[in-house]
Amino acid sequence: MRYLVISDIHANLIAFETVLQDSKDKYDKIWCLGDVVGYGPHPNECVELLSCHDHLCLAGNHDWAVINRLNVDDFNPNAKFAVLWTREIMTTENLDYLAGLPDEPIEQESHFTLVHASPRHPIWEYVLYPRIAQLNFAHFQTNYCFVGHTHSPIVFVESQIYDTMCDAIIPTTERYLQELDVQRLIINPGSVGQPRDGDPRASYGILDTDKMEFEIRRVEYNVTEVQDIMKQYNFPPRLWSRLKFGF
Repeated sequence: MRYLVISDIHANLIAFETVLQDSKDKYDKIWCLGDVVGYGPHPNECVELLSCHDHLCLAGNHDWAVINRLNVDDFNPNAKFAVLWTREIMTTENLDYLAGLPDEPIEQESHFTLVHASPRHPIWEYVLYPRIAQLNFAHFQTNYCFVGHTHSPIVFVESQIYDTMCDAIIPTTERYLQELDVQRLIINPGSVGQPRDGDPRASYGILDTDKMEFEIRRVEYNVTEVQDIMKQYNFPPRLWSRLKFGF
């Protein structure tokens, strides 16, 4: 079985469409780790495009904020703008879709745990550093855990030596292949719609459970077109300018 593993689409339809085209015929089902909406200009379209595919999707913190399950005042001003704007234009059907997304870690195919933020705090914890990753290995039972939320692709490798910090692998190539063997891993495929690792290209992963391999891939999309649409809707400059630089 092959899975397209994505996270943090953030209403960036053009990036999402590009990822789907780039991964065409390479997967059988989509696993989405949450934050389908927020930040970008096409929340309805992204929900509807995802819904057209065989998929499993988790709730992210921006998905929760849009349906008023998180206090919008906990967000920075730019993120708050996007949440409030999104609430105004979302259809009832698509709001219902977001409301129905699971908010706890989900195990799939025995070996894999899926979660938006972290196994320990599924909606809001950022697994950015080995110290945080190390603590989270104790909070899932499978061999591998896929997380999103940070918008940065990374692989954390659990240490096999007691009381030793886990290792972190940061992909630096357009295609990074991670073999799934005896070591437990926490894997972040990066963000489709708003990368924050200094690389503006959309980031996603392909999991092959027959070969037990996971590939993190990068693909360019038309950033300028997305920025122009956001400007038309009077989005704050910070929200559209950052897309060019990947931060």
